[in-house]
Amino acid sequence: MATITTPVDVRELLQDECYIEFLREDFDVKAYTSQSIYQAVIAEQLAKLAQGISQLDKELHLQVVARHEDLLAQATGIESLEGVLQMMQTRIGALQSAVDRIRAKIVDPYNKIVSRTAQLARLQAACDLLRRIIRIRYLSKRLQGQLQGGSREITKAAQSLNELGNVSQYLFWRNI
Repeated sequence: MATITTPVDVRELLQDECYIEFLREDFDVKAYTSQSIYQAVIAEQLAKLAQGISQLDKELHLQVVARHEDLLAQATGIESLEGVLQMMQTRIGALQSAVDRIRAKIVDPYNKIVSRTAQLARLQAACDLLRRIIRIRYLSKRLQGQLQGGSREITKAAQSLNELGNVSQYLFWRNI
């Protein structure tokens, strides 16, 4: 791209005492207006400002004409970039849809498996407790029968009582 050069008349215009004040960082519109009114040179300054605006318009027109091809190329480049951006947004949308489908195929079944595994673990624990409770009931009934059998069944009753203590202790420690 070519560098922009300012013709001599525009440079002179920008260095004119009348216009330099507008280019300052601390330019104050109210102060400038009140000073112009006070000095009663409004018509002269307005004419000079109009002349400066006219020169700037001419320079702008010359710059646009001189760089017409570059400006058109940049405008075309912007249009092509907008097309690429639109295509990328479409592809991003398609990719997001694919991720959502994969998530539905993987994450949802995984969550179901985790839930069912926890449910299975609870069922197994409940079955284990039920088996031990059934064993306790069986040992209790057997112990009652052995105690009614008298002294000849005392050894068997001691074994049943020991086994009953072991099963009961397991249930006690398991629930703590």
